[in-house]
Amino acid sequence: MRLLRTNAGPPSSPVAGEVLAEGEGLCVRLGDRAVLAGVDVVARAGEVLCLVGPNGAGKSTLLAALAGDVAPGAGVVRLFGRPATEWSAGELALRRAVLPQSAALSFPFTVAGVVRMGRAPHTDSAPGEDELAVAEAMAATEVTAFAERPFSALSGGERARVALARVLAQRTPLLLLDEPTAALDLKHQELVLRLCRERAHAGDAVVVVLHDLSLAAAYAHRVAILCAGRVAADGPPAEVFEERLLSEVYDQPVEVFPHPRTGVAVVTPKRTP
Repeated sequence: MRLLRTNAGPPSSPVAGEVLAEGEGLCVRLGDRAVLAGVDVVARAGEVLCLVGPNGAGKSTLLAALAGDVAPGAGVVRLFGRPATEWSAGELALRRAVLPQSAALSFPFTVAGVVRMGRAPHTDSAPGEDELAVAEAMAATEVTAFAERPFSALSGGERARVALARVLAQRTPLLLLDEPTAALDLKHQELVLRLCRERAHAGDAVVVVLHDLSLAAAYAHRVAILCAGRVAADGPPAEVFEERLLSEVYDQPVEVFPHPRTGVAVVTPKRTP
């Protein structure tokens, strides 16, 4: 594997298909519960990887482990070819950006101020680079119109988009997003997943926790289906979104059928008339 720069500066551009994050044999316990039990996962440059599965399957814990924020009890996480523990916090901040499930702030920052926080790791930015990154991120997430409003005054969906804008402004080659569409309306769910695809097309690796399987089928290059702390399947949605497997994983009969126009898999609960 080609290693990216190992000093505190920004990483060089990854090559398509390069492994930017990987977990090998990951085991994580929270209290007396095994949340991850021998998980292997890989995130590659140029791909959107969706982590799906029922509540409690370990998706958010796996994302946090890949970010280097949760230390596994067994196994190893490698980021850009090195164990996550060998990177300093500053080096990690230049290489991966993390969107948590919820965004809460104790002080009355404006929207623009929150997005500007994403530029904190870039201490040697060229003149105007920070402002451009912030402006582009706000425009991409459609939050420019309320840039000077207090973050605390926003709706849940607006806060979610501002939090994503902060992540985009960070301009890292690895994005780790935990349920970025959870609070969003139909339009902005599509917007966020298109942004994920665009970042992957530009050469980044994007890992997204999703609950909507049809959205995952439409936008993911690969999906990892988690169940009870293990990976039940990993591959392109067209290959792994199979009725029997999904029905077992979710303990709910489901139907999988091709969209009549796009042919992309649509996943719905099996309902009686």
